[in-house]
Amino acid sequence: MNTSNWHEPWFIWALVLGFGFPLLIVVLEEVIQQLKRSKNAFASTFQVVKNFVLPTLIVLVFARNVFKLDQEGAPFKILETLFLISGINIVLSLIDVFLFKHAEKGSWQSQIPKVVIDICRFLCILVGVMLVLSSVWQVDLAGLATLLGIVLLAISLALKDPLSSIFTGIMLGFERPFSVGDWLTIGEIEGQVINMNWLTMRLLTAERKMLILPYQVIGKQMVFNHAGTDNIFSTIIKFSFPCDNPPNLVKQVLMNTAISIREILKTPPPKCTTFSFEGLVITYELEFYVRDFETIKSIRGEFMSHLWYAARRNGLVFYHYSDQGELPTNKVENSKKKLQQSFSSIPAFIPITKEQRQMDDLAKETIIQHFGAGEQIVSQGERIHALYIVIAGSALMTVLDDADGELNVLTLSRGEVFGVESLFNRGPSPVSFMAVEDMEVMMIGEDALNALLVRQPNLLSELGKVIEMRTNAINIAKRTNQIEKT
Repeated sequence: MNTSNWHEPWFIWALVLGFGFPLLIVVLEEVIQQLKRSKNAFASTFQVVKNFVLPTLIVLVFARNVFKLDQEGAPFKILETLFLISGINIVLSLIDVFLFKHAEKGSWQSQIPKVVIDICRFLCILVGVMLVLSSVWQVDLAGLATLLGIVLLAISLALKDPLSSIFTGIMLGFERPFSVGDWLTIGEIEGQVINMNWLTMRLLTAERKMLILPYQVIGKQMVFNHAGTDNIFSTIIKFSFPCDNPPNLVKQVLMNTAISIREILKTPPPKCTTFSFEGLVITYELEFYVRDFETIKSIRGEFMSHLWYAARRNGLVFYHYSDQGELPTNKVENSKKKLQQSFSSIPAFIPITKEQRQMDDLAKETIIQHFGAGEQIVSQGERIHALYIVIAGSALMTVLDDADGELNVLTLSRGEVFGVESLFNRGPSPVSFMAVEDMEVMMIGEDALNALLVRQPNLLSELGKVIEMRTNAINIAKRTNQIEKT
């Protein structure tokens, strides 16, 4: 080695940069890892320094002080341009971190749409590049600005529709009428917002289909946002009943049916109003709330099914036009003939004498009712005023445990009775009963049952055995649940 090189400036620069550059890379990498572990926004800025700024700076210093490149030559100017552009990127990254990365919710920074930030960033880079071209390459800015204006005008004319979508997206971004996760109805389209970018918004429908809508299309439509202030969703259903159906009874049936469905929120409660009178028809409006908008369609279907059974049980009919344009007449379900046929379903342990007089007396306070699968027939804590006898279908008997969890006790099938405990104790029912499948039940009123017990005292002991059996079944279910928990 020629010892005279030790005193050459280029050699000193080569040694400094040869050892200093790897050391700086190691230090920066350690700093970046520390920032990433602490989830600091400056990690991305230091990453840009490590990957772009520092390498271009080292190459530029080498070119100037070691290789002695001509500073007016094209190779050196290219390196200088890359370094300055990297420097502009660092400045913009720092501005982004200081102003937007740590912006608090509700601040003016958080209100600026991301598309606006991206456009401003692009314009700053464009201006920076023009200044670099002017200072490094001595380009005439006036001529460059004129050329750039012509190019932008041509682009704007060619991309009229996409630019319209961008500006509509910017306006929506400032106003923020909806955000990712909201359920929207846009014209005839309904779906959940899963993504929003410069040009389009992506919706996922209830059928799991993805729709891509340009902002230009959205801006011309009526947009309804289903998201409420408490992140709950409402739906409204209208029903028409003949005017001879008592309005208060109709509203009570609608409300009770809505409350009986678990997915419908109790707070805020459903609301039912008399909407309009039109000739022989009264229209009612029911509004209820749910947590998951995606389930509204299925909940509406379940509600409509339950309402059919509830309306039949209460002697209500939905309005429809017959061929003659007249109101249909309501069929009386609980006719004497129907009851006489159903008395054969009374279980053998209930010793009812099949005398015509006794059958007639019993029929006066006995009705036949239908319940749909999944309907709650009796709720725990509810006072019961009738003895239920299963004619068709089956019911599930449940009880609440200490943690308010629901335990399945047993299933009742054709010929079995329930509601005995509440009748005998003259208090709330200790258990609940839910229809497992479509059911037909005979309901013997409390007064008729008391009269029957007077005439046939042995019936009391038979019903007492039912209560004892049900109590044992409840205790077994609770013990089994405790064992499973432990």
